[in-house]
Amino acid sequence: MTIQPGKMIPDASVQVIDGEVRKCRTSELFAARKVVMFGVPGAFTPTCSNKHLPGYVNHLADFRERDITVMCLAVNDAHVMQAWAASLQVPAELLMIADGNAAFTQSMGLELDGTAFGMGVRVKRFALFAEDGVVRLLQIEAPGEFRVSTAEAILTAIDH
Repeated sequence: MTIQPGKMIPDASVQVIDGEVRKCRTSELFAARKVVMFGVPGAFTPTCSNKHLPGYVNHLADFRERDITVMCLAVNDAHVMQAWAASLQVPAELLMIADGNAAFTQSMGLELDGTAFGMGVRVKRFALFAEDGVVRLLQIEAPGEFRVSTAEAILTAIDH
């Protein structure tokens, strides 16, 4: 079942890339802060690389003004996430979250079956806003869409 507003972010082990690679619990990542996490089906894929992640990089100051930490989630290994961040010059303050086995993704009910495209299990394209680990807003894209999970869309939704 997909996580819903009002529910706690599930606790799982992920790898965080913020210049370095380190293991972390999601309970620690979301504790005592406001977070926008957006999910992308895959590092180095066209929409993710050309639009989704760059949009959040371009709006980092807008999130910072609202005291919001931004995190990008993908079902890729930490080395891929680190190389992707480097290739797009992602600032270390935008945390790249590697969920290589999709355990965190599946615990939130946000998995996408990409086997028809040779991609295996991935995360759906989404954006969520959480405060102190509680989901306040969740926007999941329809298949093939890129509208409600953009940096601009989540900023607008948070402000209303």
